[in-house]
Amino acid sequence: MGVFIGIDVGTGSARAGVFDRSGRLLASASAPIAAHWPRPDFAQQSSSDIWAAVATACRDAMAEIHAPAEGLGFDATCSLVVQDAAGAPVSVCPDGTAAQDVMLWMDHRAIADAEAINATGAAVLAHVGGVISPEMQMPKLRWLKRELPQAWARAVRFWDLPDWLAHRATGTETRSLCSAVCKWTYLGHKGTGGEGWDTGFLAEIGLGDLAVDLPRIGTRFAVPGEAVGRLSARAAAELGLPEGLPVSAGMIDAYAGALGTIGAAPERGSEARLAVIAGTSACHILTAPDAVFVPGVWGPYLSVLLGGVWANEGGQSAAGALIDAVLARHAAFAGVQAEASKEGLRPTDVLDARLAALAPETATLTRGRHLQPDFHGNRSPLADPTRHGAISGLSLAHDADDLALDYLATVQALAYGTRHIITEMRAAGALVDVIVVSGGLAKNALYLRETADATGCTVLVPDQSEPVLLGAAMLGAVAGGGFADLPAAMAAMSGPVAAIAPRGGAIAAYHDAKYAVFRRMQDDFQAYAALMAAAGE
Repeated sequence: MGVFIGIDVGTGSARAGVFDRSGRLLASASAPIAAHWPRPDFAQQSSSDIWAAVATACRDAMAEIHAPAEGLGFDATCSLVVQDAAGAPVSVCPDGTAAQDVMLWMDHRAIADAEAINATGAAVLAHVGGVISPEMQMPKLRWLKRELPQAWARAVRFWDLPDWLAHRATGTETRSLCSAVCKWTYLGHKGTGGEGWDTGFLAEIGLGDLAVDLPRIGTRFAVPGEAVGRLSARAAAELGLPEGLPVSAGMIDAYAGALGTIGAAPERGSEARLAVIAGTSACHILTAPDAVFVPGVWGPYLSVLLGGVWANEGGQSAAGALIDAVLARHAAFAGVQAEASKEGLRPTDVLDARLAALAPETATLTRGRHLQPDFHGNRSPLADPTRHGAISGLSLAHDADDLALDYLATVQALAYGTRHIITEMRAAGALVDVIVVSGGLAKNALYLRETADATGCTVLVPDQSEPVLLGAAMLGAVAGGGFADLPAAMAAMSGPVAAIAPRGGAIAAYHDAKYAVFRRMQDDFQAYAALMAAAGE
């Protein structure tokens, strides 16, 4: 029996996983990827570094595998890759650093460009919740054209990172509907041959030269799982895989996580499921048979996850990164970190134990401690990248118990952010009853419990250590002919789940009150901003 390879490129590393036909992980490996922050809100990488990490991870994962590889799938962050006619990097760095040709997804340099695009009120914006994000590609392209005109003139191809990986592996010019529709304003429901570009919109936002040279951003698109090419001799040698291996159209990493999880436990019902992929940031992906327009939530997008199925995507710009930031700024963190290291634990394990020692019911310890989590802006449903966070209820205490309260308040605030997204989805007519969680925070029992209790939804956690890699491998399995389509791959390769039910009762009432505080804090932030705006510069 052959194996299927999934390669995931995240913010800080490239990972490769090898899976059998039942979805069992046979081997995995990773390699780090450096990121660079030349200025505030600028985040950059090198595509050469990324590919080197991909090659290392893939070779290491395949080192002990003796079964033939049958298909390869890529997923990656929705980062922008800029290259010239020879495929060489075109720097996106304001300082001209040559190799840095990638604007990371989290790069916020184009906030003003996003605002200018939103001011047009263009019809395509209806498919991004009415408000485009600076994390999407059109604002970034607009910034690049204005601020680095020489780089713009040199650039022959602009790629979303998952598409660039498939291109680098095969030479294909075919891109994924997942990337193009979700991050580039391509209207996939109009077709896959380039007709989904609104050229009038491109001209209106100052990118008319792309409208007359569409190959720079793509004219052929494929649904995830569709084979777009075969592994070239050069890439095969670099990856340690056979030449000619079928390669799937790629997928944004969060969508690969959704693919690797939403097929689990079909006996619990597959409708009304919200996939929450919670890592550095969090994505909330909902599938539906019909288009649902939700203000402040991206989509509806057709065929970006499964062919013929609509998807909506909400999200939080910082999830795991928010927890890390809140912990790191506290005076007691160094001591907690040292204690965790000595015991071979994570700092959050130490804080979980402290919370348990403080009270038999830990959820209610934050009655006087509240956190507004928009430290890196609000992706959904407020769609405001300029927002910042706040902590209310601080005292002079600065010991480890006080840090534990900050930690708990942060986890709860993330749960309330998910509840806010679900509330808006339901108000627009979408059904959400079950949350399927994957990503790094799926290993955090406190996050899972608070999410279930705060939202009132049952939380399912697939028994799969690498759901994002599994989703990428499913792409390869379909492209390689192992399964007829993605639903068939999901049915065969998804595993069992653990379920966390909301506790209801007094706990639910407590979270209702905390959620009201959460919403009030968001309103207060806006009020503070208005007061300062009235004061002038």
